[in-house]
Amino acid sequence: MSITALDGKRFAEMVIQGANHLAANAKMVDALNVFPVPDGDTGTNMNLSMTSGAKEVKNNVHEHIGKVGVALSKGLLMGARGNSGVILSQLFRGFSKAVETKSVISGKDFALALESGVETAYKAVMKPVEGTILTVAKDSAKKGVQISQKTDDIIDIMEEVLKEAKASLKRTPDLLPVLKEVGVVDSGGQGLVFVYEGFLAELKGEKLPDSPSALPSMEELVSTEHHKSVQSHMSTEDIIFGYCTEFMVRFEKEKIEKHPFKEDVFRNDLSRLGDSLLVIADEELVKVHIHSEQPGDVLSYGQRYGCLINMKIENMRQQHSNIVGETHNPLVSGKSKPKEKQEYGIVTVSMGSGIAELFKSIGAHAVIEGGQTMNPSTEDIIKAVKEVNAKKVFILPNNKNIIMAAQQAADVAEEEIYVIPSKTVPQGMSALLSFNPAGEVKANEKAMTEALQHVKTGQITFAVRDTHIDGLKIEKDDFMGISDGKIIVKNKDKITAAQELLATMINEDSEILTILYGEDVSEKEVTPLVEYIEENFGDIDVEIHNGQQPLYSFIFAIE
Repeated sequence: MSITALDGKRFAEMVIQGANHLAANAKMVDALNVFPVPDGDTGTNMNLSMTSGAKEVKNNVHEHIGKVGVALSKGLLMGARGNSGVILSQLFRGFSKAVETKSVISGKDFALALESGVETAYKAVMKPVEGTILTVAKDSAKKGVQISQKTDDIIDIMEEVLKEAKASLKRTPDLLPVLKEVGVVDSGGQGLVFVYEGFLAELKGEKLPDSPSALPSMEELVSTEHHKSVQSHMSTEDIIFGYCTEFMVRFEKEKIEKHPFKEDVFRNDLSRLGDSLLVIADEELVKVHIHSEQPGDVLSYGQRYGCLINMKIENMRQQHSNIVGETHNPLVSGKSKPKEKQEYGIVTVSMGSGIAELFKSIGAHAVIEGGQTMNPSTEDIIKAVKEVNAKKVFILPNNKNIIMAAQQAADVAEEEIYVIPSKTVPQGMSALLSFNPAGEVKANEKAMTEALQHVKTGQITFAVRDTHIDGLKIEKDDFMGISDGKIIVKNKDKITAAQELLATMINEDSEILTILYGEDVSEKEVTPLVEYIEENFGDIDVEIHNGQQPLYSFIFAIE
């Protein structure tokens, strides 16, 4: 089998299989994470970033590879998380720029596009470090260009690219001392290898398993002790800049006129406020990733140029402490005095940082990241219960697949736990709003459980394969409208699917509609949906939140 021309449709399938293979192995990549900060989230960040890119590609499959590349670049940019995710987005941004005008590319074009991606990624990083994903990408792209001088077969080129990526990955401990110290390869580089494995499998007409790969080299490169928690070989106190800060600035005309935006000046100014800086800009916005000790100063600087969107700040010291089982207090050495337990605590499960913040704003004391594809374990739930530090704790699972784990947590935890069997995020929100901190525990349990029946849940997601379900013939990439667990509409367009779903759910008794839009939805796409609601259901009050949830373009709560 030989492939000498690559079009958009085949490249789209490569992207999708690369994203799926990375997703299946994200936890393994997390386990390797020690650089730049041992916070254990490289696999998660790369997975979420690549998934965002793949979703945009699924929504824009085209025979013209340049158009597919533009979609991939846009999806990766909007979904990029963490150092590794941003670098991954830049690798494919450069790739996409190189093929933007082409409908079909040759093997040589493919190799040169990989090299262009490397150049773009290096420019985006303030202080490039060798022995990371950058090195793996650079070495493998260089090999691809060399091979493309001898053959135009894209399969042969991709095989050599992958072979060199794996060889470069094995060399990363020789380039980055911290990797050699703890006995691992670079986590970002490993993530890129998984993406490239997916690319090659698709080119060869093969399908990789959805379960994690078995890597023979892991036993050579990671001892059993190290693999268990490589992060434990570093101290929390070694983290100089403790807050992973990510945000976008959407440029505003009046601010840009006052402070003209120059990417190099912007990058240099921010470099004084932290490290691990990545800056990516286009005509409409700039995306920033930085590790800083004063995230407020970083955000204030960015606000000079426009409005802040998609903000995320994570305490990396706390992340590291949680992984290695430490209790870290940067102000007090030794054990701090235990805090007195509060009377009530509420633990809820959320998918998407926007939804997590919404839950916190209406009274949740702890929010566990999880959902349809990331079910937290019983141990995760117990850990959250401990953090709440309350005598009586209510748990809102917000997913039917998590209820059992929550009930198991209630059985084994020392605390008095009450599981409110919420199956959706809207049900969890309704239950939480029904909680009365001055009420008796049994009265609260009854009120919160009854509140589950007073809200209707709607969801828009996409089909990953052809199927027949609930009386509907559904094709791959169709958007499905789900009402309280039943698929009732389908459409090729997600906004139309959302409109059709709401038309079946809203009635004369409906008073409030809450819209949570996902990471694959832009603010511009929300506008026609709101206009449709105002035109057809003028009496209903509408609340809109950027939930940033994966998988579901929209989640609707109707009360």
